[in-house]
Amino acid sequence: MNTLIIFKKEIRTYFNSAIAYVVVVLFLVISGYFFSTPIFIINQATIRHLIDLFPLLFLFFIPAITMRLFSEEQKTGTIEILMTLPLKEYEIILGKYLSSVFLVSLCVLMTLFYSILLSFFGKIDIGQTIASYFGVIMLGATFCAIGIFSSSITKNQIISFIVSFVICFTLFILGKIKIFIPSAFISLVDFVGIDSHFENSVRGLIDTRDIIYYLSLIFLFLYITFCVLKSKK
Repeated sequence: MNTLIIFKKEIRTYFNSAIAYVVVVLFLVISGYFFSTPIFIINQATIRHLIDLFPLLFLFFIPAITMRLFSEEQKTGTIEILMTLPLKEYEIILGKYLSSVFLVSLCVLMTLFYSILLSFFGKIDIGQTIASYFGVIMLGATFCAIGIFSSSITKNQIISFIVSFVICFTLFILGKIKIFIPSAFISLVDFVGIDSHFENSVRGLIDTRDIIYYLSLIFLFLYITFCVLKSKK
């Protein structure tokens, strides 16, 4: 119940300011452009280009969404009020985390309109589309956990954004540079990076190993955030 209260508070904060509207509109405009490009330029009706773009979009949008969640509380001093209320640290963290996941998921699910639009021009693989969007939302949830952690360690929202971006970018780039990695470490780098896990869902595969990968990262960063708040308390 306390988690739900924090969740509703954060959602109201998003939508009572320009944050949610700017994020949603920008996300849809950019994704719409990259959806329409292969249709009108290379004459290919597919959402693959859009799905491949999501990790790159998340690198910028998710740190922007999460950077204020704890940083603003610390800067204004309201974090002290939160800590004195009958709330557990994990309830605060989960409430804020779920609000960011909700906003990211909202942006992603609104792009399902493009898949529906494509269905009028040809047959789409429903199973592959569902798996792709499942992978996208799991990746978004993982980046949100990283963003929450980054926001908890500093009062400065810009620093929070940079820390979150660097961690997410590291996971993003590992899969791209594995050809430069010694063969003995390729399997490790491949597992730690998001590429191989995300690519499976894009191909229509929902592998339990990929789910465990995402959930492990989410738990890790939420737990570290919990430890940070406990130490500050």
